[in-house]
Amino acid sequence: MAVVIKYVVERNGVERMTFTSKKEADAYDKMLDVAESLEQMLAKVDVPLSEQQVESLALEIAKRKDEFLSVLKGVKPETPKKAKKPETDADDEKVANINQA
Repeated sequence: MAVVIKYVVERNGVERMTFTSKKEADAYDKMLDVAESLEQMLAKVDVPLSEQQVESLALEIAKRKDEFLSVLKGVKPETPKKAKKPETDADDEKVANINQA
């Protein structure tokens, strides 16, 4: 029989997430603290948002806080690089036809 230690993050009596690492559980708990603070801020904003929208937005900002902090400091966010289009057999066929001509 194995003994497994689990760390449970609980908010207002509701189990939110279970982790096997205390470090991960603490990080998630801290992220929830940030989201809760953001909810309070967003509730005061003069933009019509539902309670669910405020909660979702606050949680998403908390998850990506480092990116948001960079933007707030004036650093432009990195744009994802476009992946090269993979060559297809049709492209190879076109090249072969051009070479034959």
